[in-house]
Parts: sequence; C-alpha cells; structure tokens
Amino acid sequence: MTRSASGGPASEDTASEPLEVRPPSSVDHIADPGPLGLAAFAMTTFVLSCVNAGLAPKSVEPVVLPLALFYGGLAQLLAGMWEFRKANTFGALAFSSYGAFWLSFAAYVKFIAPGLPAADAASATGLFLLAWTIFTAYMTVASVRVSGAVAAVLIALLATFVLLTIGAYSGAAGISRLGGYLGILTAVLAWYASFAGVINATFKKPVLPVFPTAAR
Repeated sequence: MTRSASGGPASEDTASEPLEVRPPSSVDHIADPGPLGLAAFAMTTFVLSCVNAGLAPKSVEPVVLPLALFYGGLAQLLAGMWEFRKANTFGALAFSSYGAFWLSFAAYVKFIAPGLPAADAASATGLFLLAWTIFTAYMTVASVRVSGAVAAVLIALLATFVLLTIGAYSGAAGISRLGGYLGILTAVLAWYASFAGVINATFKKPVLPVFPTAAR
C-alpha cells in the first residue's frame, strides 16, 4: 500500500498511512485490501469475544465457525495475498496470518477439541493461544511504524491473547471473561480502522484520522 490499512510501502517514494487516500502508484489498479482485512478480523473477533465475555451463552459459539471460515479466515487471507501484490510486508503477514488463525481456530474447535482428553484440553488450548500471543507480540512492535490506529488494534489484541492464554492454562473463568471484553475492544478498534479506510478512500480525502507514524 502506498501504505495500506496495515501499513507497508507500496512504493518507495510514498508512505501515506493505512486507510488514508493514497497518491497514484503502479499498483493502484488494486483497491486497498486493508479495510477488508480489518473488517473481517473485527467481525469474527467481536462475535467470539461476546461469547468469551459471557455476553452470549456458550451454546451459541458454533455461530463463530462460519465467520471464522469465510470472513475472518478466507476473506482476510485473500486480503493478505493482495497486500503481497502491493509490496506491503506488514499487511501481507498480518492479514495472511490472522486469516490462517481463524481457519485453524475453526478446525480446532470442530475437529480437534472434541477428541482431546479432558485432562489435556486446557493445556492444548493454552498452547494454541500462547503461540499466537508470541506472534502478536512482535507484530505489535512492528505496528508502531504503521499508524496509531493499527498499533491500537495490535496492542489490544496482544492484551486479549495474554489474558485468554492465562485463563486457558489456569482455568480461571474470570480472566478469560476479561479477555473477552478486551477482545470486544480489539474488534471495535479494528472496525474503526476499517471504517476510516473505506471512508477516506471513498471520499478521496482524509475524513477520519488514523494517526500515521511511518517516516515520511
């Protein structure tokens, strides 16, 4: 993206941040995939987090799976592939990886978790979440050179993963519930970043701020 919603240079002479109106470049025939990736991530995260926070009963958790497969998973993965085309390393890695996260989450919940021994289920979930916590930690460091909007999403997501990991390993429902509320915050921040991207692009001028941090 010249800088797309997740931020990496689409050309060396421009560095406008995600979700801002970008000057023409050699890849401008491809729409900015950032708002799509952020929206897909936000919606799926919101629905699952409502369950984790206890705002929706555990019995409705299966509603997350179609979203995880087709929106949070497939659509976000495609956004990541388009970020590769725009030479945006951060966006390509973030959207491709978190798209794969949702696909793997759906597979884990549907096919793996039901067959795990009860004594090992918490450790298995905790290890799954811990791996994604580590990945999110270094993506959070990179995000501070993208924009304030994107960095806020990653910081909230990191806190969410930390709490969910602790909750899974310890069995402390209150910690997992708090992780659910932070997940809702993460979703709201990602929706804002997506909204800013589509509004700024559609109106062809900065309407909503994304607080760019990339060097000009």
